[in-house]
Amino acid sequence: MAQKSIEERLSQLDSQRKALQARLIKQERAKDTRRKILLGALVLEKIDNGHEADKPLLAWLRTTLPGYLKRPDDKALFDDLLKSTPNGAVSSASSPALNGSGSPGTGGAGQTDLLAGREAGT
Repeated sequence: MAQKSIEERLSQLDSQRKALQARLIKQERAKDTRRKILLGALVLEKIDNGHEADKPLLAWLRTTLPGYLKRPDDKALFDDLLKSTPNGAVSSASSPALNGSGSPGTGGAGQTDLLAGREAGT
């Protein structure tokens, strides 16, 4: 069996390194997506409940979200959230991700923690 040259071994190791780096990036992207989904589900659950304590969160979303969303398709996704109902709450039809699946869990962060983290840039 012929022994591989140093250049061939380095090339093989570089290919392995690139493959591992791509896998790491994919894992990090998946974790980031999962965090966004869970945080979004928590926020939608809070505003769907329509409790008095959650009204500041809804008010913050209504003032911040229009400036954050740039694409018309994205804005259309949140039309129902940005429009109030007679009692000031959003109907449960506004969060199709929660319909039929129940609550995704309560997590440990309260709305004050979420807003403080967003303002701090974390």
